[in-house]
Order: sequence, then structure tokens, then C-alpha cells
Amino acid sequence: MRKIFWGLVALSVFLSIVTDVAAQSRKNDIPASQVPETVIQVLQDYGKALSAETLEKCAESFLPIAGGGLVNEEGSKLRQDVPEFSLKKDYSNFKFYAQPLLITRVNKRWSNGDGYGASAIKGWVYKIWIDKKKGVNGMPAPISIMVPEAHPTIKLPKVIGIGSL
Repeated sequence: MRKIFWGLVALSVFLSIVTDVAAQSRKNDIPASQVPETVIQVLQDYGKALSAETLEKCAESFLPIAGGGLVNEEGSKLRQDVPEFSLKKDYSNFKFYAQPLLITRVNKRWSNGDGYGASAIKGWVYKIWIDKKKGVNGMPAPISIMVPEAHPTIKLPKVIGIGSL
């Protein structure tokens, strides 16, 4: 009888923790209508970059909208591993996502920093989930875009999180 009691206690504690974590994950969700137009434009620009003929052209188109840890300290080129891993993954899988992009969820949070050196930025991060095409199995995938604040030269939103498509 004691084993059953302690088993139920452990199960209720586990469920409490899981429920709390799941609730926190949506704590900062906002309606898609509240996403700034400049952020939506960067999201669309990322979609255009992913539609390029080659991965190399995709990387060239992506560089102007990439930021934070995706670029070198000067912000002048993508970090070496970005094109061969996370960008390549998104580029290869983009064909499975709805066109035009369909936003299913947005989470907004403050970040004290992303990146290194002169290209490091802080500001509001919009984690935007986009949906798959009809008939394609799988969950929507996120792309994170930061609106930099108080940076001397970087004023426009930058994509800071990719590789989940």
C-alpha cells in the first residue's frame, strides 16, 4: 500500500512539473497581428532566401538579415558552420512549408544579448512558428527574429535563430 501511495505522490509531482513547464512555454505568446511589420518583412525575406536556386545563393541572400550568433563579430559574413548546418537544414526542408508563410504561433521575449563583438545585439525576440503545407506531416517550426535596441549601427530586425525547419 505504501508503494502505491508514494508512486501516486511521485506521479502527481511529475505531472505538476510537466504542466508548469508547458504553461511557461506559452507564457509570452502574442497574437500574430501584434508582430511589427518590419519583423514580418524579415521573415518573408528569409523565406525568399530559402527559395534561392542554390545553397550558396541562399547564404548570400540571408547575410543581410542574419544577426547575433549567426554572423561573425563584425557582422560581415555568416559564421563558418551556419551555411553547412542550420541554413542547409532549413534550405533543404523549406519545400515542406506553406507558401505564403503561415504563422501558427508567436512568442515574444526580451534578450539581453545574442552574438559577439560589434555584431552582438540585445532586444525583443519574436520566435515565430510557421506551418507545413497541407498534407505534409509534422509540427510547425520556429524562426527567431530580434529587434535590436540601443545598438550604434544595427537598427533593423535580424534573424538570430534558424535550423528547425
